[in-house]
Amino acid sequence: MWWFQQGLSVLPVALVVWSAASFVFSYITAIVLHHVDPLVPYISDTGTIPPERCLFGIMLNISTFLGMATMYVRYKQVYALNPEKSKILKLNKIGLTLGLMSCFGLCIIANFQKCILYYIHVVGACLTFGVGAIYMLVQTVLSYLMQPEVHSKDIFWIRLTVLLWCCSSIVSMFVSSVVLYSGLYGTNLVQKLHWDPQENGYTAHIVSTVSEWSLAFSFLSFFLTYIRDFQKISLRAVVSLHSQTLYNTPQSFATDEQTLLIAGSI
Repeated sequence: MWWFQQGLSVLPVALVVWSAASFVFSYITAIVLHHVDPLVPYISDTGTIPPERCLFGIMLNISTFLGMATMYVRYKQVYALNPEKSKILKLNKIGLTLGLMSCFGLCIIANFQKCILYYIHVVGACLTFGVGAIYMLVQTVLSYLMQPEVHSKDIFWIRLTVLLWCCSSIVSMFVSSVVLYSGLYGTNLVQKLHWDPQENGYTAHIVSTVSEWSLAFSFLSFFLTYIRDFQKISLRAVVSLHSQTLYNTPQSFATDEQTLLIAGSI
């Protein structure tokens, strides 16, 4: 059995690989068609003009569902490993809520392009990476609280390192974007897809775009730390029949076990 066939480790792997591919494929398409400059454009700029916009949108929508599935499985795993620790269970619920909000933001990014509905696109980016960073923080804290009984110290330090990488990228992107869009280098820069290295503001633009790529891959890298955890968990479906036909409504749902349609085992 290959390592990615063990348990549900295929989920975080698929999330990372598919999401990275959505960025890379749309970038390659935009470069080939000369829609953006080859040197580090904004990720959103590579998904602005058809046909790469269509590819970018549909692939990120699939990433949204993969992200939701990954975060839900993580939630169920932490819950099962700590059934009597109220502090961990509360943080776990908060983490799931933040994770689903981050996935919703990714769906907004996929369907509301930067050059068309800029402010909605920015809201989606804030949900994805801003709320997503808080989700990473919660999961890092959970890793700390569950060591050494459940988690090793190594995985905590790895997640903390990736979290710091993500936060530094957010700060760098925020500062450079504020400088770039402050009005010192012209107006309507949101619609600008091609930059001349001799232009004013080019340095701030490059810092901002590099920070965005760094932010995206730091966010994805965090889910790679789930692989070993997910190798130790599996989910199974349990079908419970309440009637021998599909015409009659069952009078009662006898026991909790009979009403259980989805069950998990670790």
